[in-house]
Amino acid sequence: MVVGFDLDMTLIDTRTGFGATLVALGLELGVDFPIAQMTERLGPPLDLLLEPHVGADVLGPAGDRFRALYPDHAITPTPAFTGAHDALAAVRRHGGRNILITGKYAPNARLHVDHLGLDVDEIEGWVWGLGKGETLRTYGASIYVGDHIHDVEGARAAGVTSVSVLTGGCTREELLEAGTDVVLNDLTEFPAWLEEYVLSARLASLEAALKEHDTVLVAFSGGADSAFLLAAAVRALGPSNVAAATAYSDSLPIAERQPALDFARALGVNVFTPETDELAQEGYRANAGDRCAFCKGELLDVLTPLAAAHGYSAVATGTNADDARAGFRPGIKAADDRGAITPLLDAGLTKDQIRIASRSWGLPTWDKPAAACLSSRIAFGIEITPARLARVERAEAVARELLAGLGHVVRNLRVRDLGDVGRLEVDRELIGAAAESEALRNALLDTGFATIEVDPLGFRSGSMNELLSEPDRYR
Repeated sequence: MVVGFDLDMTLIDTRTGFGATLVALGLELGVDFPIAQMTERLGPPLDLLLEPHVGADVLGPAGDRFRALYPDHAITPTPAFTGAHDALAAVRRHGGRNILITGKYAPNARLHVDHLGLDVDEIEGWVWGLGKGETLRTYGASIYVGDHIHDVEGARAAGVTSVSVLTGGCTREELLEAGTDVVLNDLTEFPAWLEEYVLSARLASLEAALKEHDTVLVAFSGGADSAFLLAAAVRALGPSNVAAATAYSDSLPIAERQPALDFARALGVNVFTPETDELAQEGYRANAGDRCAFCKGELLDVLTPLAAAHGYSAVATGTNADDARAGFRPGIKAADDRGAITPLLDAGLTKDQIRIASRSWGLPTWDKPAAACLSSRIAFGIEITPARLARVERAEAVARELLAGLGHVVRNLRVRDLGDVGRLEVDRELIGAAAESEALRNALLDTGFATIEVDPLGFRSGSMNELLSEPDRYR
């Protein structure tokens, strides 16, 4: 994503500094400039502002002198508007670039950027009106943020979304008449608007990607991501063209099975519950760092022929954009090698966006805690067995029940199997209560662990990857 921003009266309030420079120029030229009038709607090129007040023969030199005086009179007194830094940061959070496209002389624009610490990638100066459209196209921008009707003109020329703020003197009515898409009071409203804009764009991309397939079978674990993908597929293709496949094995908690069935059946899709046997694979049982590759490979080796047998043209997994950024994820590659599609990832949808969209769609899974397979609880290098998986599932059920009995709301909870050691991870606000509960410690010991720890860092996805650098710590 590339977002263009205007500078004067959009990111910075130039009126005081601009006026001070005009006063200094006027003293040299013997001209009494109408400062209030000339600073009422900043943005147009300097020559247009000076022309009514100086002769044509001195217009060029006057502009050059103004630009020379500007650094001494305008940089220090010019503040950024409230919300300017947050607006630029909002683009960064979505992995975007900020391009400054301004009618101002570029070296002076750079002085403002450096003085105020504005986070921009490029500065394009002396660009005005329709010319901004060409610059926006050059950078591949999809949004332009400005305050003037001529900023709208530039956005329209580029065919990008025009966002206008009311900090520059143009009225809402003038900006709307010029064709802007969005009017914000100021940049404090921009981050929230951008969140909605990006989510809407990504949901549209998701729908388009799903519609490229006539039929889809969704690998449905019952978690928030695959539940959302299943619902999105139904919206895009209709329930008769979508199926859910929930693979049953020792690594899927029994407590997850019925809720998954109920959710899928409520959507009206075909439901399959094939069995997978990842424990039959030596590489999976050995539980090295690539364990997930064997698990996902087994899953796709079962679901791919199942989909073909029932006429589904693609198998989709619930991998999201955060998963792809989470570092060591061999399971994603194994699924990709077997031809699975990843519509959520391809649309750029993050876990938070999936939850927001799920809530707006009324899906009961919108706030469901993360629920990775039971094997993810067993430290790499420790053999995975049905008994270990059952012990972990039993320990987590006991811990949830006891903490809830003490009056705590438990969202995220894991019991990590580190051999003889069971390490409890809970939400950070529950760490103290878990560590102090003797009843909880004894109940976990009764599930078969010789020692119980409470992780001082609390719950975090992927914490077992941390042990890859210290494999002998618990052996």
